[in-house]
Amino acid sequence: MKIVEIDELIEKEWKASKKLCKSSTPNNKLGASALSSCKAQGYRARETGKSQLIGKKRMKLGGKRIRSQDYGGPVSSTRTG
Repeated sequence: MKIVEIDELIEKEWKASKKLCKSSTPNNKLGASALSSCKAQGYRARETGKSQLIGKKRMKLGGKRIRSQDYGGPVSSTRTG
């Protein structure tokens, strides 16, 4: 296994802990990876002006705590790969 493959495997498996995500630590004090993991798990609100079809309705995602598909929610992932 190459180092690049190991690095990609670690990135896919890592997720922020529930304790960290639900803590009172402000978003600007969390690392970018931890913050995006918290948002994907639905523990922190999303900050975007984007909207997405959820079921048959189009919803704005900003200010909502919605899980990504990786964690059983309706929001599709923006990752490529």
